[in-house]
Amino acid sequence: MKLTEKMSYLQGLIDGLDIDDSTKEGKALLAMTEVMNELVLYVEDLQSQVDELTELCDILDEDLGNVEEDIYDFDDCDCDCDCCDDDCDCCDEDEDFDFDDDELYEVTCPTCGDSILLDESIIDEGSMNCPNCDELLEFDYEDLTIEDFEDSEEDSDEE
Repeated sequence: MKLTEKMSYLQGLIDGLDIDDSTKEGKALLAMTEVMNELVLYVEDLQSQVDELTELCDILDEDLGNVEEDIYDFDDCDCDCDCCDDDCDCCDEDEDFDFDDDELYEVTCPTCGDSILLDESIIDEGSMNCPNCDELLEFDYEDLTIEDFEDSEEDSDEE
């Protein structure tokens, strides 16, 4: 029996008792049933919100799982081991991208100030759109001198 059904049954019992609301006890009993009825409605509302949030979390969890599969590509391992993580030595030859071997560069968007980490292949392409504000960022480091690199290193050391 649901909580609302139990409350309806209790309300019916109290109505059938024909309680005199002019007495102190009658007033207290009727006020308690009103409070209980409001509590039941409140609990039912909370339960429906929890059910909606649970369903949304399940959907988000499934979507995140799909994104993880797409990004990390765990399912493409052909080996028979159960490890297939960063410590796995048997899959290293199949790995296309090793974060430890590639040098990353930090670029700051002049429009929104967002800092972005890029590898050399993206910089070699010459440009990309900022993921935050969609501003076109162009990379042209061929005209830079060694002093420009030393100045940027000194600036980063001072911070």
